[in-house]
Parts: sequence; structure tokens; C-alpha cells
Amino acid sequence: MNNILTHFSDDIAAVSASVLAAVVQIRNGQHGAGAGTIWQANGLIVTNAHVIGEQPDKRHGRNQPRGQTSLIVRLADGREYTPRLLAVDTAHDLAALQIDAHDLPTIALGNSAQLRPGQLVFAFGHPYGVTGGATAGVVIGVGTQVSDLGASGQEWVAASLHLRPGHSGGPMVDVAGRLIGINTLMNGPDVGVAVPVDVAKRFIQAIYAQVPQTQIIHV
Repeated sequence: MNNILTHFSDDIAAVSASVLAAVVQIRNGQHGAGAGTIWQANGLIVTNAHVIGEQPDKRHGRNQPRGQTSLIVRLADGREYTPRLLAVDTAHDLAALQIDAHDLPTIALGNSAQLRPGQLVFAFGHPYGVTGGATAGVVIGVGTQVSDLGASGQEWVAASLHLRPGHSGGPMVDVAGRLIGINTLMNGPDVGVAVPVDVAKRFIQAIYAQVPQTQIIHV
């Protein structure tokens, strides 16, 4: 039994090291550091809209970008870049950034629709400024009814793990290291909530297709 646990622990540590290579730190000049997930090796990064300082503008009935503060993206190897903001979807709390870098490590994309309650998942980010922090838990559920946030009809991945300030925008992955969500918020003391990777995929597809959607602002 000890050998099984040791091998499992070593495997998870190896997966974690691979994932953390694709986790960036994002500073927006207002609220300290959040996280981001390298989506493509050419420098495309996905994070939360709130990490870069964007919030829904309910007065206008649609999302409107605020004046941008100076953003800095720091890679796991210490390199820093000033990113270009490509698009924001504050309805789903997503943002896409582009940095002038190539051959970056990425995380394989999973399928959030196939997640089942009880599956082991891990969340990565920079909790309270600690670089490359990890936390683990199990899937509670996926969909619009997994938390009291579902009144809007939005999809979520809910897991029994602790997300902290600095995890936002970082990856939630399965035991194989496949991206299954973008860490977003805590919903109660023991529930971490992420935007499902399938929602993030649609967000990125809409950007490249230049699809006019009210919730996506092309910057």
C-alpha cells in the first residue's frame, strides 16, 4: 500500500510540475496578483475578467470595458511581458490576453462535460501571493445547478477544494493534467467554483471567428 501511495504521490507531483509551467502571474496595478493559464504556445493566455480589473456594468445592461490599468504577465521562468488585451467576457468572467512570446508550455484541454462527481481535481495559482500554489479536492458537480450561482443559467464546475485570492484565473485540472476549468471564486467555505473549460473554448473560438456576441467585447 505504501508503494502505491508513493507512486501516486510522485505521479501527481509530476503532473503538478507540468501544469505549473503553464501558469502565469498577472498584476493589474489595482488588486495585486492573480493567475492566468497559457492556452496556446504562441502567447495566448486565458484568465478571469476580474483579475484584470473588469466587472459587469449593470447600468447599461451589457458589459463595458473599463479603462485598462497597466497589466504585467510573469511567466513561471521569471520572464515578464506587457500583454495586449484581446477580448473580455464579463458575463462568464473570462478574459484573453496575448503576449509576444513563442514556444510556451501549455496545458492539454479536457472536456468539462464528461466530469463526474467524485473525480479528483487540482487547482493551481498564486494563493495570497505564494507562487505556484496547489490545492486538491473532488468534483461536486458540473452545470447550472451546482451552486446558488446558477440563477443566471451559467455553467460552473464546483469542487470541494479551497480557492484563495490569487488562484483566480489559474487552471483546474484532472489527474491527467488536462484543463477542465478556470478557477474563479469560492462559494462557501468548502466549495471552489471554476468556469468550465468548454465555456472557455467557446469564448476563444468566438474571438478568432470575430463572432459578434453581446457578452464578448473585442478590444
